[in-house]
Amino acid sequence: MSSNNFGIEVPGGVTSCSLTATGVYGKTQNCIFQLLIYDEKTVRVQITRHEEFTPNPYSVISSPKVTNFSWEENKEFYLLKTRKLQVHIAKKKFRVIFKNASGLTLNEDDPSFGINWQGTAVSSYKKLQQWEKFIGLGEKTGGLNRYGQTYTNWNTDHFGYATNADPLYLSIPFYIGLHHNNCYGIFFDNTHKSTFNFGAGNNRFSYFTAEDGDLDYYFMHDESVSGILSAYADLTGKTPIPPKWALGYQQCRYSYFPDKEVIRLANTFRDKEIPADVIYLDIHHMEEFKVFTFDKKNFSKPVDLIKHLKDRGFRVVVILDPGIKVDAEYLPYLEGNNKDLFLKYPDGENYEGKVWPGWCVFPDFTNPEARDWWEQKLNFYIEAGVDGFWTDMNEPATWGQTVPDLVQFFYEGQGASHKKGRNVYGLQMARSTKNGQSRHAKALRPFVLSRSGFAGIQRYAAVWTGDNVASNEHMLAGVRLVNSLGLSGISFSGYDIGGFVGNTSPHLFARWISIATFCPLFRAHTMINSNASEPWAFGEEVEEIAKNYIRLRYKLMPTIYTAFHNSSESGVPVTKSLSIDYSFDDKVYHGNFENQFLFCDNLLVIPVESDKEITKIYLPEGSWYHLFTGEYFEGNQEMLWECPLEYLPVFVKAGAIIAMQSATNHADETHDGHLNLHIYKGSGITEQLVYEDDGKSTAYQGGQFSKTLFTMDFKNYRLNIEKIATNFESEFHTVNVFFHGKHLKSAAVNGKELKITKSNVAFLDEISDFDPLPDGSHSYKICKEVSGFSVALKDKDHFKIDLS
Repeated sequence: MSSNNFGIEVPGGVTSCSLTATGVYGKTQNCIFQLLIYDEKTVRVQITRHEEFTPNPYSVISSPKVTNFSWEENKEFYLLKTRKLQVHIAKKKFRVIFKNASGLTLNEDDPSFGINWQGTAVSSYKKLQQWEKFIGLGEKTGGLNRYGQTYTNWNTDHFGYATNADPLYLSIPFYIGLHHNNCYGIFFDNTHKSTFNFGAGNNRFSYFTAEDGDLDYYFMHDESVSGILSAYADLTGKTPIPPKWALGYQQCRYSYFPDKEVIRLANTFRDKEIPADVIYLDIHHMEEFKVFTFDKKNFSKPVDLIKHLKDRGFRVVVILDPGIKVDAEYLPYLEGNNKDLFLKYPDGENYEGKVWPGWCVFPDFTNPEARDWWEQKLNFYIEAGVDGFWTDMNEPATWGQTVPDLVQFFYEGQGASHKKGRNVYGLQMARSTKNGQSRHAKALRPFVLSRSGFAGIQRYAAVWTGDNVASNEHMLAGVRLVNSLGLSGISFSGYDIGGFVGNTSPHLFARWISIATFCPLFRAHTMINSNASEPWAFGEEVEEIAKNYIRLRYKLMPTIYTAFHNSSESGVPVTKSLSIDYSFDDKVYHGNFENQFLFCDNLLVIPVESDKEITKIYLPEGSWYHLFTGEYFEGNQEMLWECPLEYLPVFVKAGAIIAMQSATNHADETHDGHLNLHIYKGSGITEQLVYEDDGKSTAYQGGQFSKTLFTMDFKNYRLNIEKIATNFESEFHTVNVFFHGKHLKSAAVNGKELKITKSNVAFLDEISDFDPLPDGSHSYKICKEVSGFSVALKDKDHFKIDLS
């Protein structure tokens, strides 16, 4: 092996290189390598010191596609070319250089240390490009731009973590680099503990390294960050459309018990007409915290309880911890032990760790037989009527925070130590839990919420950001975490509204729930012995604010549900960091503006601390309308903005079409049948799809859905409505069209004149005045005299309109 005096080993020069059907295979003085072309924008690079490459069975679900590429050779390089990529392989000292189709260098191995080993650790050193930025890498704290920082991927139970803590619960070794108006992505498919250094402590290179295993990564290039995210989703999978109830408001705490308390909670939501869909049962629903049990005292009739909640429109999600109590009278322990399904030491003895039930063993979810057993056990909950599962403590977590590294994983028959198996434990638990739900609940869509995971977790579960803290800093850190998860393939994620650790204040809860209205997962949660975190727990004023925003969430359900459908096809997240659509605007990375994001493509949401009455905001390129007043603003400008507690700064992109409905008490409740279409004057042609299906079954996968396409031509003043898929009967019978930004003088459908109406539009209800002082009253914001019309929703209509 070629090495220097400091023990750094490198591949050496290329000794052979030959063309294959999907790329090239070659040898260096000390390694074998291959480059596989997955499609015109994705290339896999594999390098090993061993005789064969080690398969990675968990994250990537695609294979190389038939792709046109060319192959050239000169004195210095081998060259692979696709329509979008040039890949140069240096001969004298093996390294790889990636260029775009025009020859601009996107990413290149450092000439001296590009690929190297130090002991078992393998590294890839990349030359820093001028003005390079780095985004993504999953559940990572800190700023949007990762430049100058170092991060570790090692799934960790991090209770009450600081807002700059690392690592956290979930690892996604995928990032996106940006420079010179170009972008690329790298996914490092290695499950060992890994480190990513984005120019921290040096100005020469970035690098990623793993403690062991092969260098195995996928390089992606596209003209846009959205294109990179779609390429990554093609590799690792997309987020399936969740059940619609999972997009509603969810109430959780550690813990609601006994059953009478759960019923009181549900009744209060309905009595106060605050919409909600989900109630969680934390660890106190179990007998001595043992999974696959209900506490006989506190939940004596779980089937009756769950049926009562369903009759009131609530779904029940129960917590699932992986630890199986060591108890000779506990059937799950006896079954798993007899079938040899638990993690083990090399001498064959079960590994035991202490968690909630006491000393526990842990199913080896990298063993297909253990996954199958777990799937069977879930029928206990399915038969009781449970609709979803919350997989917690699945890093795996134990008291003491340590699992010995020599603990053995089956790892699909390969065999692996804890060093290799830990990061995929939560991923495989989520996989088994989802498959178990599909197995027993048949045609119903599964719902799994996981704390831990690895690349590909989006195929199986939504995720949340763990044990956060009740503070403004954590509220904003949660926004950045969700935005970063969206940059890492995970479209369905969220944080604990109000904070899990500590006691949230009334103002903090009010602000947090307004921000979370625009978060994919909409869940409040807090820990034992903390103050209550229900919407009515902070006084009448906060209750009205919370109710307003929860109702807004349900009004937006047509837009939100359609966004999840779109994400399930594209891999682009529902909540988008501004770095996706405005990748090369330096201001979106600025500390004042990096928390801003787009929700469902067209809503610009600006998170603000609860104690701020005025904040600085940034409107990116384009034109924008204030959601709550309809006021018009040119983009590419910074502004000081008043932000009273009851009005979060939210803007709508010019040209947007926002689809809304009447508020309901829960997602399955029938709305009034009116689709409210808010059109914001822009330029050119814009489109908005409204996707519908039954919201709960898998029938949509067989084509049982409807799609209605709304197309607005602002140049020719034409609005077209067309149903482009009709295998599901739409729940809407009437379209109410509202034009923002210009008054509507006249409108005709298929040549027939329509009656024009003018109305004040309020997206939030007025808040009562609780402060007797004159300057303590709340503002009430409306969009004044918005013109529009109403028509029956038909299969195809063409509208000619005249805007003044």
